[in-house]
Amino acid sequence: MVGSSGGHLTHLYMLKPFWGDKERFWVTFDKEDARSLLEGENFYPCYYPTNRSLKALIHNTAIAWKTLRKEKPDLIISSGAAVAVPFFYLGKLFGARLIYIEVFDRVDKPTLTGKMVYPIADRFIVQWEEQRKVYPKSVNLGSIF
Repeated sequence: MVGSSGGHLTHLYMLKPFWGDKERFWVTFDKEDARSLLEGENFYPCYYPTNRSLKALIHNTAIAWKTLRKEKPDLIISSGAAVAVPFFYLGKLFGARLIYIEVFDRVDKPTLTGKMVYPIADRFIVQWEEQRKVYPKSVNLGSIF
């Protein structure tokens, strides 16, 4: 489970009925909300801020390399944001299946992260039918909320 803290992490956490009984690890920012929500979970902190930052991308690519080599996940799920990019591209090289969930509040335009991972995601999930115009190969599973 890979995502920025805040709303992205909340999206992933709301999938607990799916991941609750599965072996997992989390990658997110080392912030109070993440530490509180993920208490007792296997948690790898990543570098932030990530917004259009080459420095963050380099740091998080190194973190992704080390984490993926250690954990060897079968599946990587993310709802963004930028930290998903190195985990998805390296995860693909390691043979992981990739599921990306586009954010709830972006109805008619793609997010930068969504555009970057869409070509390699095994499943690209949207939460609004209107988002399928932006991502034609996506699956609309409706709102996580």
